[in-house]
Amino acid sequence: MKKLERVHPNRQVLAFILVVFLSRARPEPICYSVLEETESGSFVAHLTKDLGLGTGELAARSARVVSDDDKQRLQLDGQTGDLLLREKLDREELCGRIEPCVLYFQVFLEMPVQFFQGELMIQDINDHSPVFPAREVLLKIPENSQPGTLFPLLIAEDLDVGSNGLQKYTISPNSHFHVLTRNHSEGKKYPDLVQDKPLDREEQPEFSLTLVALDGGSPPRSGTVMVRILIIDVNDNAPEFVHTPYRVQVLENIPLDSPILRVLARDADAGNFGSVSYGLFQASDEIKQTFAINEVTGDILLKKKLDFEKDKSYHVEIEATDGGGLSGKGTVVIEVVDVNDNPPELIISSLTSSIPENAPETVVSIFRIRDRDSGDNGKMICSIPDNLPFILKPTLKNFYTLVTERPLDRETRDEYNITMTVTDLGTPRLKTQQSITVLVSDINDNAPAFTQTSYTLFVRENNSPALHIGSVSATDKDSGTNAQVTYSLLPPQDPHLPLASLVSINADNGHLFALRSLDYEALQAFEFRVGATDRGSPTVYLVVALASVSSLFLFSVLLFVAVRLCRRSRASVGGCSVPEGPFPGHLVDVSGTGTLSQSYQYEVCLSGDSGTGEFKFLKPIFPNLLGQDTGREIKENPNFRNSFVFS
Repeated sequence: MKKLERVHPNRQVLAFILVVFLSRARPEPICYSVLEETESGSFVAHLTKDLGLGTGELAARSARVVSDDDKQRLQLDGQTGDLLLREKLDREELCGRIEPCVLYFQVFLEMPVQFFQGELMIQDINDHSPVFPAREVLLKIPENSQPGTLFPLLIAEDLDVGSNGLQKYTISPNSHFHVLTRNHSEGKKYPDLVQDKPLDREEQPEFSLTLVALDGGSPPRSGTVMVRILIIDVNDNAPEFVHTPYRVQVLENIPLDSPILRVLARDADAGNFGSVSYGLFQASDEIKQTFAINEVTGDILLKKKLDFEKDKSYHVEIEATDGGGLSGKGTVVIEVVDVNDNPPELIISSLTSSIPENAPETVVSIFRIRDRDSGDNGKMICSIPDNLPFILKPTLKNFYTLVTERPLDRETRDEYNITMTVTDLGTPRLKTQQSITVLVSDINDNAPAFTQTSYTLFVRENNSPALHIGSVSATDKDSGTNAQVTYSLLPPQDPHLPLASLVSINADNGHLFALRSLDYEALQAFEFRVGATDRGSPTVYLVVALASVSSLFLFSVLLFVAVRLCRRSRASVGGCSVPEGPFPGHLVDVSGTGTLSQSYQYEVCLSGDSGTGEFKFLKPIFPNLLGQDTGREIKENPNFRNSFVFS
């Protein structure tokens, strides 16, 4: 034990170890793919074949599939070994714009414990059309704008990815403009309206065009928005931001309405054409819900709590517009800094609430831990109390197995309350505790034990058949059927002793009975052995050392007769009147515990010559005792007298 404590001084396992595999764990993951929106119950793979297991081995080893997230989207048919979809999968819901979209899962087997890692790639289908954030966009262009000038337009969003995602923009035919599709570093495609020829407000003050967004599916899907172009008088300077892009870092626990950054744009024009107002440009609903900008000061404010674990950074497009309608664009990159605001999580995958007392290395629970924070805030330590006969063993990444360290003893302790604690290494440290109760089930590891090693039983000769002559008693420290004791007579060591015709025993309570009338002159005493067995499996057997029966009825039995001294006035001088009458001659038997099976109460007094210590029986306290059997003549037994002398 001391050596083990030196190896595991606190039984703590550092959770920041990247990957810990059991010797039987598969080093490389098994990979599968499936199209999104495939119906639930669809076949994914045949695990028995892919894992190299025998037929029926998955069911025999209690195989189960666990996903990295909290939802079980896969199910395993233990009989066929088929991996099936539990539900229809939506790639956009699961992964958004992340590509490839991979669902990670693990396959657990018991007896022995074995783990396999799996990856299910969810392939995109073209089930979404490009969508613009508005039905109409208004664009103001000064009439002195030169051919070749670019005007940013609203971008469309397509939830699909790859070739099924947004590919290009087109605009309805006209004589002054065409649209240019350009690629952004983030993978998005932006439409720019390109001026092809000079404008004349007096000739045509307004244009109405249709912008079309097309994806690459087969057949392609599309979305449209109306573009209204107003030609305005000359304002030849657009606002320009002093810095672009702006970059700022903010803690994820920053209070609401806190100013994050102030942006600044300048316009070289004078008067109303030089007055600048600020706003968000082409902001998604998420950006609008999270941030706001003061149109006068340019302060960017926080409207919604940040969560590093959900979004680590934001790209916010901003716009500065002057009084003449000209605008300049800028970008603000907001990086969210993690704080230790998420306690560790402990998720139990398997729990055995009852374990046998004699089985070391028994798996009690399989669980995993995780922390949604990053860095030291996401590193964890897992531990259990030191004074328990259980240890934690790491398996896969952040998976642990709670096993018994040594055989348990139910008779010493039949229940354990185990508190598992997971603590992160952040500042301040956060921890999560979960308690489980483990019951220790009984095995038949204790033999019955008699309350005495030997018994001596007395019986008067000429007894009645089936007379109860005594009892033996044994107890068993086990529980349930393992503690239920059955009694039996063992073969006598003397082959000439007809034990089966002399004594019988009640198998349930150990009561002993004389089967026939015993004759003192023929048999003064005999010995026999009694066995006690429990009803457990395997049966544990115990033999009592010896039981002996004697037909000699001892005079000391009279010590158990309840007497009452007669205190009469005539007895004050030591004299008493002794009525004639016999002491009952039918005192019969004594139980094996040394007590009379019947009791007799008489009034007695000392005789006149008290120096002899002689008692005289006067009369029975309950006279009807002598007359209970009216059909039998009561005769005086010559072995007893009406008086006894006690020295």
